[in-house]
Amino acid sequence: MDQTLGKKERLSDKKDIDRLVREGKFRPGEGLRSCVLYDNGLDFSRILVSVPKKMFKRAVKRNLLKRRIREAYRRNKHLLGSRGVDILFVYCTKEVLPYSAILARVEGILRSISEHA
Repeated sequence: MDQTLGKKERLSDKKDIDRLVREGKFRPGEGLRSCVLYDNGLDFSRILVSVPKKMFKRAVKRNLLKRRIREAYRRNKHLLGSRGVDILFVYCTKEVLPYSAILARVEGILRSISEHA
């Protein structure tokens, strides 16, 4: 099982990000919101992680939270299968959650996406 998170699995093209935000479905969540676009036309999923500067002024904390979210996704991306799904994770709480809490939330989001698609 491939548990890497390569460059092609990260959403970076402005056109694709605009499409995700415009056409995707936002899901509320406690501490972690998500926006999902179910058919990206590819045979692999891509993610984008956002931690707003408004909530965390220090880049060190923002980067820590982004790393935790990416790691939680990397460990659980097998739940999505081989469907092409674009996902935006938005961190939306003012406290720095421990990795175990982030892992549980990301896993819950990925399970709900896999059940829906």
